Amino acid sequence: MAVEAIARVGFSADPGASRGRLYAEPPSTTRSAFRRDSDRIIHATAFRRLAHKTQVFVFHEGDHFRTRLTHTLEVTQIARSLARALGLDEDLAEASALGHDLGHPPFGHAGERALDHCLADCGGFDHNAQTLRVVTALERRYPDFDGLNLTWETLEGLVKHNGPMTDRAGLPVARHVARGIPAAITKYCATHDLELWSYPSAEAQAGAISDDIAYDAHDIDDGLRAEMFGLDDLAGLPVVDDILREIAVQHPRIDPGRRAHELVRRLITRMIEDVIGETRRRAETLAPGSAEAVRAASEPLVGFSPAMAAADRAIKGFLYPRMYRHPRIMRIMGDAEGVVRALFAHYAKQPRDIPAEWWTELDPADEPARARRIADFIAGMTDRYAMIEHTRLFGSTPDLR
Repeated sequence: MAVEAIARVGFSADPGASRGRLYAEPPSTTRSAFRRDSDRIIHATAFRRLAHKTQVFVFHEGDHFRTRLTHTLEVTQIARSLARALGLDEDLAEASALGHDLGHPPFGHAGERALDHCLADCGGFDHNAQTLRVVTALERRYPDFDGLNLTWETLEGLVKHNGPMTDRAGLPVARHVARGIPAAITKYCATHDLELWSYPSAEAQAGAISDDIAYDAHDIDDGLRAEMFGLDDLAGLPVVDDILREIAVQHPRIDPGRRAHELVRRLITRMIEDVIGETRRRAETLAPGSAEAVRAASEPLVGFSPAMAAADRAIKGFLYPRMYRHPRIMRIMGDAEGVVRALFAHYAKQPRDIPAEWWTELDPADEPARARRIADFIAGMTDRYAMIEHTRLFGSTPDLR
């Protein structure tokens, strides 16, 4: 189906009507508030470090596998495409996508599991909450405040991109029922209420589903490149099978490499078009007249159709055992968890092995605060730096291959 840009819709976010920033600043004369947020994220130190943080494969496994940075850029491209087609604010969609993974520690989810274990007595570790810490406290670039001082709309998108975290009474919902809302989020919201009970803007929802699209398509690409499965193994997956059949008919002599790229390209296009069509259908039913109506809705505005949602689940169900739980990946990630746990244990005993600016302000008797600060330091590491630190402190480091 042809995708045509449409005029900005009534439920898009308006940068001119932003709820503002925690610390008041004069407006830019050349950029909207949301464009300014995107630019601040791009220039942040934490954003640059994503270039050397694991997506699925550790950085030295190959130059062509995704890193957190290349994944983030791909999510951002998809989010802008969706925002443009749906008449949303492209800059806010971009900011939501650019910042969504800033809180990931080294070694991807393996590093997150390790830090969560190390902080079990101090509230645990959640990469989404860590993203909020990065953009509100840990980035120190400006003379008048810590963090990036992003707009309320960008912050709510980073925190709530998976949907409401509480009900209107403040009780945790969905996956937060078991463990509660991360302390970093509740503490911040006590000062700057991000309304955890509501959905985020349509732009943030576009950023979130772009993450799913990128994961599906590009993890298929990386899995094929790593020879964890072949193109023939994908036959039978909904949508994917249809695309493979189309390619076989239209390009019967295409080589396997180009066939894989064509599959990924068409899968992204098919999913984007599905989201555009489904979102327009929901907009007709929900008839949100404003961004506030999108937030107050009983269901998300942006999403897959039921058929594409089923395809998304099938693709993830395929990738989980063949890629994310592949024995080689599990072995490497197990070793990576050990690296992070060892670093945390060492710094807990020898905090002066951390750069002075990370511990001089702490009360030595405040154990939870010290543990959190150590986690902040480790979470900011790249894969490479974590391995260098481990070698420096212990003399040898597992070969994560």
